[in-house]
Amino acid sequence: MSLHARQHAKVHSKQMMVLLLGVILWFFPVPSGLESFITKLPPSELPFDSQMAWHLFAVFITAIMAVILNAMPIFTSSILAVSVLILTGTLSARQAFSGFSEDWILLIIVAFLIASSVIKSGLGKRIAFLIIRRFGKTSLGLSYSVIAADMLIAPAFPSNTARSGVLFPIVNALAADSGSKVADGTRKKLGAYLMMSSMAGLSISSAMWLTAMAANPAGAKMAKEFGVDITYISWATAASVPVLVLYLLLPWVIMKVYPPEVKQTPDAPQIAQKALDTMGPVHRNEWIMAAVFIGMVTLWIASSFYPFINKTAVAFLGLGILMLANIFTINDLTHEGQALATLVWFAILYAISVYLNLFGFMGWIGENAAHMVEGFSWPLAYVVLILSYVLIHYFFVSQTAQMLALFTVFLNVAIQAGVPAELMAFMLLFATNFNAMITPQGSSSNVIYLGSGYIEAGEVYRVGGIITLVNTVIFLTLGTAWILLVS
Repeated sequence: MSLHARQHAKVHSKQMMVLLLGVILWFFPVPSGLESFITKLPPSELPFDSQMAWHLFAVFITAIMAVILNAMPIFTSSILAVSVLILTGTLSARQAFSGFSEDWILLIIVAFLIASSVIKSGLGKRIAFLIIRRFGKTSLGLSYSVIAADMLIAPAFPSNTARSGVLFPIVNALAADSGSKVADGTRKKLGAYLMMSSMAGLSISSAMWLTAMAANPAGAKMAKEFGVDITYISWATAASVPVLVLYLLLPWVIMKVYPPEVKQTPDAPQIAQKALDTMGPVHRNEWIMAAVFIGMVTLWIASSFYPFINKTAVAFLGLGILMLANIFTINDLTHEGQALATLVWFAILYAISVYLNLFGFMGWIGENAAHMVEGFSWPLAYVVLILSYVLIHYFFVSQTAQMLALFTVFLNVAIQAGVPAELMAFMLLFATNFNAMITPQGSSSNVIYLGSGYIEAGEVYRVGGIITLVNTVIFLTLGTAWILLVS
């Protein structure tokens, strides 16, 4: 048997295994706890029952397992999942396709197109060479510089998706112009490492500042109902020590578990300078691209003060200007198939996640968490609840959706168990950010990096799991001690 035939047979066996798992879960009896929990829920306009909630979970976990086991791509897994859900009546077509109407998902897709324009205009190449000239002696230095830039701009960006739209084009250009490209099979030379590093950086930069992610101020407002007053200063103080320690750790950890093929690049600064000399002064398209880029960032920042400024509309405006300037053309769309694929699979998984919550499945898990810590000492209850909260994100596509669904449930359970309210509130909100890499769909910002082709979904499950573990350990140990000291 040829190597290709053996590989095909291996993939086929994995697909059969996943199919068997899905069938078993589908026909498995609904847990009595889930059934009794859902019967206690207040009347809802949604026609659902415990059987539908369980079937939705069965399809969702089967689709995820197919990706983890490399049985099929995440795009294939998602479209099969949504087909099953609609044809079995578990979800209506309107419910299953509701993710496609979310404007922030469209923002991700437009970010892909604008990123390609940054490269095409030459601005991305110029920025990449400037970074290489300053930090290009090692790939580790490049990783630190990307994360540092993220942390510095984060206070002005109440959206990690919008922030990734700023960072991704730079990282993408930096990789491509360093000779690391997806098309020629050199993605692991440098690009994969930098993409993974930037994703990891977003998981801590969002936790550093109260205004760095939309869920943060919303959670702070909810915490106030429990007597916890979280201010901008108290947030930054509580986050500072664990985040700064993780800033020092993460690039090194990724270097160990997901190393680039090139670690030392001593000639890179000289090469970069020669390339900049060859490019000459900044030309028309670069100036237009820079102006559009700065304008978009300015309007995104302003949207935190003026809610009528829609971030996705701003992105579309920027793309429209680039098209008028002939920097991005209709023909360029033919090379952006990955953007369309990302729109499809992410919108589908997001919709499933939303209805898992609306159908009461996530509330049932929260209730079980409360029973799980009965009789525990408060430190043990605290650790168990935070670990549970982190792991539950495996089933959520939206960080904000998880926080809105479970924050008050977990905080209330913790306070009843004797956990200091301020400590628990802070840690739940920090966890909403630092658990972002636990799955490829764990944050909308992840999708941009995954869609680049430099990293694969299975790699995110593995490396993202390690990063999430490191984040969790640092926050639960050093972070806890620091919060108790300063609170």
